[in-house]
Amino acid sequence: MEQFRLPKIAMPELPLPRSIQEALAEAEIKLAHRPKLLKLFKNCFPNTLETTTKLQDDGTTFVITGDIPAMWLRDSVEQVIHYVPFAKDDADLQRIIGGLIKLHMKYIQIDPYANAFNEMANDWHWNTDDITEMSPWVWERKFELDSICFSMRLAYAYWKETGLSDIFDSGFKQAMRTAVDLWKREQRHFEQSPYRFERDNGIPTDSLMNSGLGMPVNYTGMVWSGFRPSDDACDFHYNIPDNMFLVVTLRQMREIAEFVFRDLAFEKEMAKLEQEVDHGIRLYGIYRDPEFGPIYAYETDGYGNYCLMDDAGTPGLISIPYLGYVTEDDPIYQNTRRFALSKQNPFYFEGKAARGIGSPHTPPDYVWHMALSMQGLTAKSDEEKLEMIAMLEATDADTGYMHEGFHADDPNTFTRKWFAWSNSLFSQLVYKAMKAGLLDG
Repeated sequence: MEQFRLPKIAMPELPLPRSIQEALAEAEIKLAHRPKLLKLFKNCFPNTLETTTKLQDDGTTFVITGDIPAMWLRDSVEQVIHYVPFAKDDADLQRIIGGLIKLHMKYIQIDPYANAFNEMANDWHWNTDDITEMSPWVWERKFELDSICFSMRLAYAYWKETGLSDIFDSGFKQAMRTAVDLWKREQRHFEQSPYRFERDNGIPTDSLMNSGLGMPVNYTGMVWSGFRPSDDACDFHYNIPDNMFLVVTLRQMREIAEFVFRDLAFEKEMAKLEQEVDHGIRLYGIYRDPEFGPIYAYETDGYGNYCLMDDAGTPGLISIPYLGYVTEDDPIYQNTRRFALSKQNPFYFEGKAARGIGSPHTPPDYVWHMALSMQGLTAKSDEEKLEMIAMLEATDADTGYMHEGFHADDPNTFTRKWFAWSNSLFSQLVYKAMKAGLLDG
């Protein structure tokens, strides 16, 4: 089995948009008393634009993840989402973000089951022998429910921030149609879905059991997902954070259908789907834990089996308020948060240098910088936000950047030195704290 990865990826350097330069200049003043944090912010905040972004001749924008020469729908959104608040009066930033949205809509129509795509139809793939229906455009075809949700999240946020509706063309509406058809089909995966995925590389989490169909599920109203946001296979295929994200996404798409496309029948169809998914979450997605009380499960199969954990990736249980499903004050979320940040979560680790959530995607005792950033972004107290920023600042291994996972005892042992999503999420936390006055000297 051949895995295709380029050793080095060179992207053309883009001039930084004016609004981003102004944000960096603001940080020079407000973070002057914290030189290391300032350095980290100056490195991480523009990292996506400086190293992973390419403007294409057709008006679209291609964004690689960093050390992999492909564009993940999920990652590319989270790599640029912290720029959206600056886009209203910045034409250069509008070109970048608007172009990314247009490319997402093209890719969704090419293959709504794929999670990562090539810049062109060059037939490059993560693994050349995956047993699934591949396309020359597709880098990897792991169906992750959150992928298209992120695409719609970016479009909605961009529209609300800028007021611009030029992204909502016929291609966008067709992508919406493709997505809704996909989600309705995957409510009844075993009865209706053509999707299969197998990878014979000796890594169980890279392949779906049961001849690529996945493990059995009961109908719940929720939507089936093959893989988690970590790109690892689900244990039970109704991922609760993903389905929560889908509920929020459908609300946003309904607004677009009603007020942009004036298609009330489509809006009504999505409202029904939203209600079915939300009902499934409330009925099947809550576990009565003897220690923490009712908590949101990470996954379920609808037969009464649960996966109780949290993963560092987004969507995850910690990130539920970030996604917009409930607020930080939701009592079940608060119970869930206490569980996720405890040793009852099998992927919560504590060490000499850090404590936080890791992932089955990386070795034991590895805490993820993204998890620390998300914990800060969803924290209710200023004290917890500042604690997370301090921990992030202290665990960069003096590289000036965020990483994927690092050993809780030794931040110098880490994975992925070039991981733009992690840099962006850190930047989002620091900028919000800076604007709130939490980092004033």
